[in-house]
Amino acid sequence: MLFNSIEFVIFFPVVFILYWFAFHRTLKTQNFFIVVSSFFFYGWWDWRFLFLLIFSSGIDYFTALKIEKTDQKKIRKFWLMISISVNLGILAFFKYFNFFAESFVDAFTLFGYHLDSFSVNIILPVGVSFYTFQALSYTIDVYRGTLKPTKDPVAYFAFISFFPQLVAGPIERAANLLPQFQKNRIFDYGASVDGLRQMLWGLFKKMVVADNCAPYVNQIFDNYESQTSSTLLLGAFLFAVQIYGDFSGYSDVAIGSARTLGFSLMRNFNFPYFSRDIAEFWRRWHISLSTWFRDYLYYPLGGSKASKVIVFRNVLVVFIVSGLWHGANWTFLFWGFFHALLYVPLLFLNLNRQNTGNVEVSASTGSLKTLFSIALTFFLVTLGWVFFRSETLSQAFGIFTRMFSVGIFSVPTVIPGFTLLVVLIMFTLEWVMRNRSHAFEIQYFPKRLFRFRMIRYSFYAVLMISILWYRGKQQEFIYFDF
Repeated sequence: MLFNSIEFVIFFPVVFILYWFAFHRTLKTQNFFIVVSSFFFYGWWDWRFLFLLIFSSGIDYFTALKIEKTDQKKIRKFWLMISISVNLGILAFFKYFNFFAESFVDAFTLFGYHLDSFSVNIILPVGVSFYTFQALSYTIDVYRGTLKPTKDPVAYFAFISFFPQLVAGPIERAANLLPQFQKNRIFDYGASVDGLRQMLWGLFKKMVVADNCAPYVNQIFDNYESQTSSTLLLGAFLFAVQIYGDFSGYSDVAIGSARTLGFSLMRNFNFPYFSRDIAEFWRRWHISLSTWFRDYLYYPLGGSKASKVIVFRNVLVVFIVSGLWHGANWTFLFWGFFHALLYVPLLFLNLNRQNTGNVEVSASTGSLKTLFSIALTFFLVTLGWVFFRSETLSQAFGIFTRMFSVGIFSVPTVIPGFTLLVVLIMFTLEWVMRNRSHAFEIQYFPKRLFRFRMIRYSFYAVLMISILWYRGKQQEFIYFDF
């Protein structure tokens, strides 16, 4: 079920009302209702893959209890490996089988041996990369001794299958989300209203901004051979906007809807396009995934407390695995490698933590440097998105070849006036609210402007009308493919 669909418009209010007014008497019934609602939400796409979700989650629930029951390291590691093998095995089969099979054939072709190409028509279960990583973090934390496993299967399955973040994150940690299913929740009017505001802003970014960028991005990338360099640069810019509006918009709806139900999900985006360097970008972009790789891959490999060769290896592994997580294509691997090359110099020069505070700008020379750093970082990130969006490496390099040519300063052949206007509106509002948790925290606007209820409601109405009237052609969320 898509957040931007009529089905969700019906589904969510029904769940909200039943959750707070029919199943609120006991914690167990409330959690059970969440499980049923989440299974219905996921099964709406394809009910058959519910069995995969239940199987994967059940293995992790069982292995975590087995790990907790013994102090013998070998036995604990055995059960941990069962969990890791099942989860990564599911990912490997559904997401990477054809990729590795085709790469295997191509490798032999390079040495003069011809093998028949073989592949299987495999449907990728939506959200599999997200819920397997969430389940993995649970069993790993239990193994490490930083988390006690729950013996309440209802609370556990509610944690794994919680519908707001089930199919595209944020990838929650059990230490944060699971305890919230184990304590009574009381309706909070203020939190619910703010959650609805965040949902509204997320839908605006997705349906008005991202979905209006999508047709131009598709047109430019699909016909890149006939596009001018300035048009290709515009296409890369629009895709940078599209993927941000699409994915951060999804996260806003997920976090906001969870908040209306009494849950606090981790922040997944912190205005990443206002970053002053690549290191800061990765602290602000898809935070739940980048911190997951930091805690469960980078630190176990040794982190930055090793020789420079080992540190380079660690960074390279994390970024390449991150690229591979996004999809079974060499373009994603190159996207990860590109970011690794941008990140390593900052790490070796001890500059990777130089920009950790809020972005402040005033009438000063330092502010000009800040704005230049933001513009440069955004430009580099946008170049990286060319790899991400391209179907093949040859297409990506073909776009780069044509992009940096004599015609780069010419007027683009495609001028999406309305789309650029809504992009400007989005970035302007987010720049103003860059030090807040989301761009629609109305209570932080000037009191003179928003103290009157009628003005606030008019602002909501304008946003809702723009979503209904100016929405682009419905597009599936990009990260559903991952």
